[in-house]
This record gives sequence, C-alpha cells and structure tokens, in this order.
Amino acid sequence: MLTPPPDATAGFMPVIERFLGAMVAERGCSPFTVKSYREDLLQLAEFLASAGCRSPGDATSTILRRFAGGLHAAGYASATVARKLASTRSFYAFGQREGWVRTNPAKPLRGPKRARKLPKFLTGEEIGRLLAAPQPKAAGGLRDRAILELMYSAGLRVRELVGIDDTDVDLRGGTVRVRGKGRRERLGIVGRHAQRAVEAWIASRPRSKGPAVARVQPLFTNRFGTRLSVRGVARLLEKHLLTAGLVGRASPHTLRHSFATHLLDAGADIRSVQELLGHKSLVTTQIYTHVTTTRLLDAFDKAHPRAR
Repeated sequence: MLTPPPDATAGFMPVIERFLGAMVAERGCSPFTVKSYREDLLQLAEFLASAGCRSPGDATSTILRRFAGGLHAAGYASATVARKLASTRSFYAFGQREGWVRTNPAKPLRGPKRARKLPKFLTGEEIGRLLAAPQPKAAGGLRDRAILELMYSAGLRVRELVGIDDTDVDLRGGTVRVRGKGRRERLGIVGRHAQRAVEAWIASRPRSKGPAVARVQPLFTNRFGTRLSVRGVARLLEKHLLTAGLVGRASPHTLRHSFATHLLDAGADIRSVQELLGHKSLVTTQIYTHVTTTRLLDAFDKAHPRAR
C-alpha cells in the first residue's frame, strides 16, 4: 500500500473520533476494542489519502475493494483481514447515519471465511487438580482459590471477574451479577464450592485503599488492597498451572470454555448455556456442541466394534 504525504489524513480524524465516541456511548466498547478500531481506521485513512480521497466520504466501493485486496496482498492473516473489513463496514454504516455518505460503499466487502477453531478445555480431572493447586495457608492462596472456583462456577471472562464488586455477589442466593460485553448484565451461578471459597477470601482479605466514604469494594484485590488486574489473574493462573502439572494447557478463558463444555457434556440445554455465558447469539454458543460431538465421535471410534 502507498504511503500518503504527512497530514494527508487530517481530514479523516474528526470523523474517526466521532465514530469511536459513538462506539463507546452506544455499544459500550472496551478501551481495547476502541484501540483496535482506531488502528484499523487509521490504516484505512492512509490508504484512502494515498488514493486521492480528501475525506472518508470520497471513497467508492471500487476504492474499498482495492483496500481489501491490498490487505490480502500484504499477507495479513484471514482473521485480521476480516476484522479490518468489519471495522470499515461499521465505520461507513455510521457515516450513512450521520449523512456524510448516501449509501454504504463498504457494504459489498466480504471478509475471508475463517475456519473456526474448537475451543480448548480442561477435563474434569484436570479442573480438579487446578482448583486444588492454591494452598489456603500460602500468600494469596485463599484469594486464588476463590478466583479459580468462581471463574469456573460462573463461566466468567477474566475482565468480568476483575470488575466484580462486593455488592454484585449474593452468596446466600448463590448468584453473582456480571457485567459482560456491550454493558449487558447477567446473573452467574455461584456453586457451593465457589461460595465457600469466596467467603473464606472475603474474611481474610485486606481492605481497599482510598476514602472510606462511598467507596466501591472490589471483590478481588491485590497485595496493595486495590482492584486486581487482568494481568494479575493471568500470572496467578500460570503459577497454579505449574503446580497442577498443566503448564501450557490453559489460559484464563479456558476455564470459561471448560464450564460450557462440561455443562453440555452433562446434558444441559444449549439455550441455558447461552444465557449463562452471556452470548448474544446462539450461534456463538453452538461452537461448544462441536466440541462435545467431536468427543463422542472419538469415543465411538475407539470403543465400538463396528466403528471401522
């Protein structure tokens, strides 16, 4: 792709910033999602400027197809190309609503088909080893066990976990209020093992630092008494995977995958699993049915005398 002269993209920036602001206000996008959109649209702006466009409204479907072709030619992975083209379509749909394009020139763009990878999960036995790895008498042991138990019990994303406050948890009722993607809220289930682990952690933890008046108490804190970070959860998981002999077998999201897979394996209704995961579309949840089907076929091939 050609490199435009300096300041050639200046006419694009106010529109891009308005779009990003709308993404936060309307969809509740996270800072990381906004960062990805900004990077994608800056790349688009540079291409359009090099193609002679003075503003995003000057783009045509032909020019945008050349942009898509350039992404493929540059060797980007299929998933990256698909994301950049999705950003472009959303940007021009916004432009249509704002009125700086009459029709969406990006609407015909189609990203490459991506083969969906089956999510990785831990077996029930492996989950048991991992959950038993944090030692209650060790520094952080009660907290780490509560974190792992709650993530697996409620099928939480790591960002959902670190965002939980004391007021979100109802241990007596066995539920936790979860703030998911797009500011959607749902109730997660806190099983008996997770209830006991969270109760033990709350009884032992240091209090949050800051003014005592109207202070929000995060459920999980670090050694300084402030809210635990996503990176902090990843580090503690790495530590306990080593103890459990499962190095390289899981990430924080693997606990969520294991939660969904184990529920479906045990006969749970897929729509109930969708609700518990907070998936907007059932299609997203259906990837876990592929996991369970694959396991059933493997078991059949190995055990049935007429399988081959």
